[in-house]
Amino acid sequence: MPGMNANLSPASPILVSAFRSALLQEWLIVAVLCALLLVAWGACRTALSGSVPGILAQAGAGRWREPRARRLLRVGFGLLWLFDGLLQAQPQMPGGLADQVIQPSAATSPGWVQHLVNFGVNLWEYHPVQAASAAVWIQAGLGLWMIIAVRGRSARLAGLAGAAWGLAVWAFGEAFGGIFAPGLTVLFGAPGAALLYVAAGALLALPERAWDGPRLGRLLLGAAGAFFLGMALLQAWPGRGFWQGTVGGRPRTLTAMITDMAGTSQPPALHAVVAGFGDFTAAHGFAVNLTAVTALTLIGACLLVAAVRADARLALAAVVAGAAFGLADWVLIEDLGFFGGLGTDPNSMIPLILLLTAGYRGLAPAPAAASATRETALASATAEPACRAAGPSDAPEPDGNAPPPTAPGRRAGRLPGLVRQLGGAPARAVAGVGAIGVVLVGAAPMALAATSRVADPVTARAIAGSAGQFDVPAADFTLTSQAGRPVSLSSLRGKVVLLTFLDPVCTTDCPLIAQEMRSADAMLGGQAGGTELVAVVANPTYLSTAYTRAFTDQENLSQVPNWLFLTGSLSQLKSVWHDYGIEVENLPAGAMAAHNDLAFVISADGKVRQEVSDDPGPGTSATKSSFAGLLASSVRQTLGQP
Repeated sequence: MPGMNANLSPASPILVSAFRSALLQEWLIVAVLCALLLVAWGACRTALSGSVPGILAQAGAGRWREPRARRLLRVGFGLLWLFDGLLQAQPQMPGGLADQVIQPSAATSPGWVQHLVNFGVNLWEYHPVQAASAAVWIQAGLGLWMIIAVRGRSARLAGLAGAAWGLAVWAFGEAFGGIFAPGLTVLFGAPGAALLYVAAGALLALPERAWDGPRLGRLLLGAAGAFFLGMALLQAWPGRGFWQGTVGGRPRTLTAMITDMAGTSQPPALHAVVAGFGDFTAAHGFAVNLTAVTALTLIGACLLVAAVRADARLALAAVVAGAAFGLADWVLIEDLGFFGGLGTDPNSMIPLILLLTAGYRGLAPAPAAASATRETALASATAEPACRAAGPSDAPEPDGNAPPPTAPGRRAGRLPGLVRQLGGAPARAVAGVGAIGVVLVGAAPMALAATSRVADPVTARAIAGSAGQFDVPAADFTLTSQAGRPVSLSSLRGKVVLLTFLDPVCTTDCPLIAQEMRSADAMLGGQAGGTELVAVVANPTYLSTAYTRAFTDQENLSQVPNWLFLTGSLSQLKSVWHDYGIEVENLPAGAMAAHNDLAFVISADGKVRQEVSDDPGPGTSATKSSFAGLLASSVRQTLGQP
């Protein structure tokens, strides 16, 4: 049938425009919240400095030197989260991510994984604009939070938040990185980039004392070594398609992956490099896989030995080799991972390199780190009573913006506690609160949308296009209902009529459209009493009331009191089809008829107010709910008109 099962285009102007509008509105909210926070902080600092002259100009007694490994993870993964947030702002994300990225990632996984991923896909498809904008602000906020929060509870909470969000992305967005699917290999990104973000977040959530000494670096290098050896074993396992470039002229696993990535929209120079490596792999598949297996084995073995012996030189050599291998894979096989308009992150190699480097830096800490830690602990112990009075307990910061260790005077003691706390907070702490606000700007609307069982009508508008607005008299007609009673359109004056055209023997679009109308009636609630749902037969052969009754019973519409399925003679129906622009044609060798899917909203005074395409699109639960919401919204608009 014309328009049957039309797919939702990720580049739909309606969907893209709605996404941009949502991002702009939320950006304004972020700007206002940050401005208010800055004004409040400035006012509190002014009040506090006026109560205790010179108190805010004093420097903190102690300076804490952050371990190099921890700083690398915090800043590196903070920047990655920021970059991922920017990628989520690509225009095609609302309409394309769920169907073209998330669902295919679970296609070869077990049924229970697909079921879990489909839960996330449904949530995204029900609320595509809210979900896409939420991902932007959550990930950007996490990145800012990690970069800003250097130490204390805020820094540990940033790590925990990153780990929690990473777990959600790993499970629902990456299908657990494909670890339950056949063909698992680190060359394609296993065990999933998001799991590496989880590991980094968990490390940042550890107490600061955990970073003292080389123990954490050794553990990280040892875990990485075991991972590389395990991946080498999988890469060498026979029968998985990695040892052959082609078989019978058809590309095998590795060649097919590279060829597929080369087809992604990307700069011509990068395409040439990836496509050339694909041709090389097709011709020399055994050599390419042997190189990968050897490199993984040697790197893994060196990392393990370095971890056991605490050998910094060997660790450095292994990390450099691992980084070189990772960068080569990132460019030649993973194809950088973020081109094509739907890339959500730079894939797994960059976060893996960050973790490897952090392991080496943890194994070989800066010489002055230990003494600086002891000096800071002593200074903190001395200044603790004063800091408790003036501001947060974790106030001393590397940037020197810490509140002073001087007890406030009597006038400061008269200020409200919140004023003292906010006024005495360092700039970094205030910025951290702002970053948390950015996360909430994304999370709160999505959490609210997730409670709604009705899909956003924007999906239906993206499939159907904008509704036509009219103010013309509706052509009258008199036909016969499924109960055999004559019904004229004029007899329904005083109610809003939702009119559509259905084939009673159709097995594709028409049953879906009927269910959309039934759902729209339920969404109208008390307003349904002022509405009539009317369908006119759109089949030149199967016209009798027996067919309209059977269709009504089949779709459980007999339980809807304001449902009418009208029919008549062929000449009567042709006249109605003509008046409403419905083209009907019998399909060859079949009982169904082809016709355009349109719905008309007719006001209580008998005028056509809106014309809406009710083509059900892919026919998923989300699109059906979205179309039902669109129809209900159109009726409500007409009910509100004079």
